[in-house]
Formats: sequence, structure tokens, C-alpha cells
Amino acid sequence: MRLAELSRRSGVSTATIKYYLREGLLPSGRQINATTAEYDEEHLRRLRLVRAMIQVGRLPVSTVREVLGHVDDDSLGRSLRLGAALWALPQVPEPDEDDEYVRAAHQEIAALLDRLGWRNAKLLASLSPAYRSLVVGVAAFRRLGYDWGAERLAPYAELMHRTAVLDLDNLETQPSEAERVEFAVLGAILNEPLLQALHRLAQEEETARRYGFE
Repeated sequence: MRLAELSRRSGVSTATIKYYLREGLLPSGRQINATTAEYDEEHLRRLRLVRAMIQVGRLPVSTVREVLGHVDDDSLGRSLRLGAALWALPQVPEPDEDDEYVRAAHQEIAALLDRLGWRNAKLLASLSPAYRSLVVGVAAFRRLGYDWGAERLAPYAELMHRTAVLDLDNLETQPSEAERVEFAVLGAILNEPLLQALHRLAQEEETARRYGFE
């Protein structure tokens, strides 16, 4: 397809597509002559991913470029490729390791991972932004006097593991390795807010069942 058709099918203006091309967010098309290039379905798919990251995820162009670099890095195995792409997304700040609540959170999360048998998560703890986010969250609860530790978190973690299984089952239906990584990135941007909304709807439903509408 030509640039005009790529714009029409994607809903992205030709000026924006040219900007993405200049910034290296979209690969160049196949050059037909000095002034015309041809694009295909892979360009359309990548353009939709870039649009989601920038317009929905509100990611800066530099972050999008970094994420896409990992998406396209076929020198990495699947786990590292997925991890590198997702870890390049914005994350919570590093916790203060001198904080007593942070230290307590580390102990509780280590106990949680042992209880669940999540050996790989424990192995990657020092690298994982998700682990750091969990530490920050648990520390915040404990700082406010709430005893959120391994015992309370375990049922939630088991539910999240079932969700992760569904995520990867869906991911594995994608036809190529790059599309699987793209799907994971889209999931982090679009599916996580959707899951949060489902969680809140479920809370509303359960609240009404237990207490009615009075």
C-alpha cells in the first residue's frame, strides 16, 4: 500500500507517519522510485502499536524507541525479549533500601515467593520492575500499620498466576515472535487498565451482593 492508504487504514495522518519514520519508530517502506515507497501489513501493525504506546500509554518517543528496539531484537530468547521490552516501559522509582519498611517488605515478598514456589521470580527479583513495584506497595501498607505480608498476598498472587497463564495462552496464538512481544507490550498498556476496571466492577458487584443498595 502507498502512504495515503496506510494513513487511511491506520487512522494516523501522513504527517505523523512521516514523523514516526524519521524517528525510527516505523521501518522504511520498500522504495519504488525516488519519491514513493510501498508499505505492507507489518507496517500497519507496527503503526498501531506505536500509536497505542504514544496516544494511549502516553509514552515519550525515546521510550517507544527503546521498547521497539527490544521487540525487534531477535538475538534474545523469548523470555529475555519479553522481559526487556516490558522492563523498558515506565516503572515506579527505586525503593529506599535503608527504609525499615522496605526491608520488611523484601522479607515478606521473599517468603511469599517461597510459599508459591516461584523460583524464577525470586531469581529475577534484583532486575524485575514488577518486584520493585510490589516492594513499594507492601512497604506503603506496612508504613500505615497494615500487616500486608506473605499470608495475605498469597491468594491474590495465585489469582494473578491464573491471569498470567491466560495472558501467555493468548500471546502464543500470535504467528511470529515479534508479534508475540508486541502483543505483550500492548497488554501492559491496554490490558492492565482493563483488568483493573474488571477488578473494581467485581468489587462493586460483591459489595451490592453483601450489603445491598441501602
